[in-house]
Parts: sequence; C-alpha cells; structure tokens
Amino acid sequence: MIGDGSFFWLLAKAFLVSFLFLWFRASFPRYRYDQIMRLGWKVFIPIALLWVLVAGCLKYFHIVTPGA
Repeated sequence: MIGDGSFFWLLAKAFLVSFLFLWFRASFPRYRYDQIMRLGWKVFIPIALLWVLVAGCLKYFHIVTPGA
C-alpha cells in the first residue's frame, strides 16, 4: 500500500497546504478587534441579510425550487 506512492502524495499535499497557510498568514497584517467588529457590522451582516431577502424573493416568485 505504501509502495504505490500514496504516502508521497499525502506528504506533498500536506506540505502544500502548510506552505500556503503560512504564506497567506505572513502576507496579510493581523486585524485589530475593532476592525473586525466594524467589518462584521458594516459589511458581513448587511450582505447576509441581503442574501436572505434574495433567497426569500426567489422562493416566493418560484424562480428556484428548494434542493434544485
């Protein structure tokens, strides 16, 4: 089972994910708590409420069916 190269691919993928995670972490500065709260209240919550409204309208006007 180890001889077919699956262990190599597991290590290669684990290394790639670790590398990308560390690269992303090092590339962007850390947000302060007040910046995260402002982003949540002024951006993410309005977007979420808008999507709830859009989904309700699509269901009400039978544009999409659930599970489709």
